[in-house]
Amino acid sequence: MRTLGDLPHGACADDRRARDTRAADAVGRAARLELVFEVLRGRTALARAYAEPPFRIGRAFDLDGAAYVILVCSGPGVFGGDRLTQSIHVGRGARVLLTTQAALQAHPAARSSHEPATLHQHYGVDEDAELHCHWDPVIPFAGACLEQIVDVRLAERSRLYWNDALMAGRIGRGERWRFERLAHELSVSIAGRRAYLERYTLAPRDRIVDRAWTTGGAAYFSTALVRDPRATAEKVEALRHRLAAFEGVSAGVDLVEPSLAVARLTGASGASFARARTSYRERTLGVIFQRPELAARK
Repeated sequence: MRTLGDLPHGACADDRRARDTRAADAVGRAARLELVFEVLRGRTALARAYAEPPFRIGRAFDLDGAAYVILVCSGPGVFGGDRLTQSIHVGRGARVLLTTQAALQAHPAARSSHEPATLHQHYGVDEDAELHCHWDPVIPFAGACLEQIVDVRLAERSRLYWNDALMAGRIGRGERWRFERLAHELSVSIAGRRAYLERYTLAPRDRIVDRAWTTGGAAYFSTALVRDPRATAEKVEALRHRLAAFEGVSAGVDLVEPSLAVARLTGASGASFARARTSYRERTLGVIFQRPELAARK
């Protein structure tokens, strides 16, 4: 992979657009990340970037004309009371792959206040642009409160791959469903029209979630979205059959409207769940996006 450019920690390519206005006691607790990708000389490049700690901007690598970036949170995770915001814009004709360095750990607030950590993520994808996001799981620790809002706005001729994941807690530490509260919202709009909305709140103390008609005994969960004109009913059905071959994983895949496929995966085993997610990613790159070389490794 070729490096497309690197900015130092906390740097911004255009200081007129972003300034750190936080009070000293907010550093590390309130932070924003802003990335703008554009096509430069036939390749996608990170044109503008700004990060406040604990966010850090690493290098953008070239993958056959696409920009591949690993988003880094340099702290141990998020804590109750933290307020983190991400804003990512993919310009016309650009192709971007984003992933995380590791799973996001959500910790409780100090003094058991149950104050939530809030994560707001905004993505804009222009005409003829393509965004791929494959995220490591969110792991809520015992007593944690987390509110996550993801807003994805696509132009009419843009393309998207999205795959997120959630764990029931630190399974190996006996913290299955021990967090206080988790609120999640994922919204996808196409040309100003809402095409998909996923919203739920989990509060294990108030309502048992580890039962047949809620989680089915699973501890790993994922939503995968594919938006591409080559996403047809026949290809989506083939993807569903492929996921059905993974033991310990339950999956549903459907074409909710022309060119937009939604998959929901649940798993009881972390290893089989991870293999199913990877397989789904690789298969969609091959048969739908027709770009198998974009299956980057960290």
